[in-house]
Amino acid sequence: MFEFILNDKTKEYEEFVSAHPNCNFLQASVWSSVKKEWDSVRIVSRDDSGKIRAAMLVLIRKVPHLPYTFLYAPRGPVCDSDEAEGLCDLISGVKALAKEKNAYIFKADPGFEIGDETFIETAKKAGLTFKETGKNFDGIQPRFVFRLNIQDKTEQELFDNFHSKTRYNLRLAERKGVTVRLGDKSDLPRFHEIMQETGERDNFNIRPLSYFEHMYDCMAEENLRLYVAELNGKTIAATIAIYYGDKVWYLYGASSNQHRNVMPNYLLQWHMILWALEKKCRIYDFRGVSGDTSPDNPLYGLYRFKKGFSGDMIEFIGETEIVFKPLIKKAVDLAQKILR
Repeated sequence: MFEFILNDKTKEYEEFVSAHPNCNFLQASVWSSVKKEWDSVRIVSRDDSGKIRAAMLVLIRKVPHLPYTFLYAPRGPVCDSDEAEGLCDLISGVKALAKEKNAYIFKADPGFEIGDETFIETAKKAGLTFKETGKNFDGIQPRFVFRLNIQDKTEQELFDNFHSKTRYNLRLAERKGVTVRLGDKSDLPRFHEIMQETGERDNFNIRPLSYFEHMYDCMAEENLRLYVAELNGKTIAATIAIYYGDKVWYLYGASSNQHRNVMPNYLLQWHMILWALEKKCRIYDFRGVSGDTSPDNPLYGLYRFKKGFSGDMIEFIGETEIVFKPLIKKAVDLAQKILR
C-alpha cells in the first residue's frame, strides 16, 4: 500500500531519502519549499516491518486556463533498482493523486543509469512508459551529467588526477589574484547581474532574482552555498552549490564577460569540490552536459570544461511518464510548441 506522508512524518521521509544511494536534492522536502508555485505530495511504500522501502516527492502544478494539473517527480523515485513492489505502490499513489487533482499526465526522470536493466523492467511493469529525448538539454532535467567520485579520496589525489590543462588553469587563477569566498544573500543581486550576462552570452533564459532569493532563504546554511570569485575586490563570477545526502551538486554558475581569461570558474569548481570533501560526500555532481561530444557541437565547451576534472559522464534512463488524458496532452503539447 502507498501512503501520503504528512508534515509530522517529514523526518522519517528525509531520513530514508537522504541516506539512500540514489538520493537527490530534487526529492528533498526542502525542494518543495523552493518550488513555491507548485503544490507537493510525498508518497512512500513500506515493507512488512513498517519501514520505508520506496519514496517519491511529487510536484503538482495547475495548467494555466485549464481545469487540469501536471504531476512531476524530479529525479524520483528513490528506491532500489529491483524494488518492484515498492515502485508499484508509489505509482498507485500517483494514480490516486491524479484522480484527486485531475492530472492529465505524470512525468518523472529517475536517477538510474541507462544500463540499469533491472530498474527499466521494474518501471515498465509498474506502468511507466519511456519518452525519447535527444542528446542535448531536451528534457526537464539533463539526461547526461558529469559526476566525480570523491569517496575516500584526498584533496591532493583529486587535484593530481585532473587534466593537466585544468590544473594549469587552477594555478593560473590563483597567480592572477582570483580569490573565492562564501557569499550571502546580499551577494545575490550581483550574482543575478552576471547570470544575465552569462545567459545573453550563452543563449539561455534566466530566472528572476526573487527566485534565487527564495531558494537562498529556504536552503542556505545547511544545504546551499553561494561561492563568489573576486578579482581586486570585484565579483567576476559566482556559483550556487547544493549539498544533500552523500552528494554536492553544482547547480548554477555565472561569469562576467570581463576577466574570463583569469579562469575564475575553475577555482569556483575546486572550492565546491572541497566542500563535498568536507561533508564526506561520495559524489560531486557537475550536472548537465550534452550527450553529443563532437567538437562541432555548440555545447562542446561545457563538456570539455567539466571533463577536465576527470569525472565520469553518466547517462540516465531519461524521462518516463503516465498519460491519463491523451487528448489534453496533445492540446498542451501543441500550445507549448506554439509558445516556444
